[in-house]
Amino acid sequence: MKSVLLLGAAITFALAGNPASADTLQTVKDRGFLLCGVSTGNPGFSAPNDKGDWKGFDVDLCHAIAAAVFGDGSKVKYVPLTSKVRFTALSSGEVDVLARQTTWTSSRDTSLGLIFPAIYFYDGQGFMVNSKNLPDVKSAKDLSGATVCTLTGTTAELNMSDWFRANKIEFTPLVFEKLEELNAAYDSGRCDVYTDDMSQLYGIRLTLSSPPDHAVLPEVISKEPYSLGVRQGDDKWMNVVKWTNFALLDAEEYDITQANVEEMKGSSNPDIKRMLGQEEGTTIGSDLGVANDYVVNILKAVGNYGEIFERNIGKDSPVKMERGRNALWTNGGLLYAPPIR
Repeated sequence: MKSVLLLGAAITFALAGNPASADTLQTVKDRGFLLCGVSTGNPGFSAPNDKGDWKGFDVDLCHAIAAAVFGDGSKVKYVPLTSKVRFTALSSGEVDVLARQTTWTSSRDTSLGLIFPAIYFYDGQGFMVNSKNLPDVKSAKDLSGATVCTLTGTTAELNMSDWFRANKIEFTPLVFEKLEELNAAYDSGRCDVYTDDMSQLYGIRLTLSSPPDHAVLPEVISKEPYSLGVRQGDDKWMNVVKWTNFALLDAEEYDITQANVEEMKGSSNPDIKRMLGQEEGTTIGSDLGVANDYVVNILKAVGNYGEIFERNIGKDSPVKMERGRNALWTNGGLLYAPPIR
């Protein structure tokens, strides 16, 4: 899907009524496509490829929501948003959902008029350094006097200050509004250290002029649970987004994949039959306002959670992240979804 900045169109939709009290699901259906807020370009999560098509973990979540609503995962337009404007864009109605590596915190949950329906990725903040320039730095505790760069308007900015102050380490902060400016500053040597969530550091490292020169230090200094974001006051839409996320996890737990979902529709397992909308009298989809086989549509579009992870940031991607805490609970991870029944 091409990058489309549909700001004028989005604002028109927002002005049609108060976004916080609107029926977003009906608005999306009437419009004919989903407006999804993503980053301005973060490898592995959301970035346009050389053809201008958006790819990544967050992008696939948007495809999944579109598939749940329309039965067609391609019916989505991407709105690139900086960290600074992302919450305003969502609250104003410029986008329908925020899928932008956003940490769920108490202040964001209570003061912005937004709600975070479900965690889809567990992360934590870390540090990256150029090993050629700082060969003796093996730990963040060795960063005394360093210039440390990050994005403004993020949890990383506060975490950075708190950590250095708590450890009584002097440092010079250098913050940027745009990711591309931050990346260029670090790559050119204006910063000694790049701090952000670990998943972002591994992705950003791939874009630098000499990736092997850069090392991610071992310390993880925060909890960063990523959640999709929607506006408060629209429970119907929140449920669609939430149960799309849960469907991806439940499907992985039952080994239902993009390749075998049609075959699994004939399963004798009652839980699988209900989840895929194949049991007579089931209303799992109609209760949400979508098709009863919405999980089938999601899986045909993007596969299950594990498939999304591996192709975008896992073993089948250049990022090569381990599942770790983002494994299912059955495999020692933290991911656990309520049953679809």
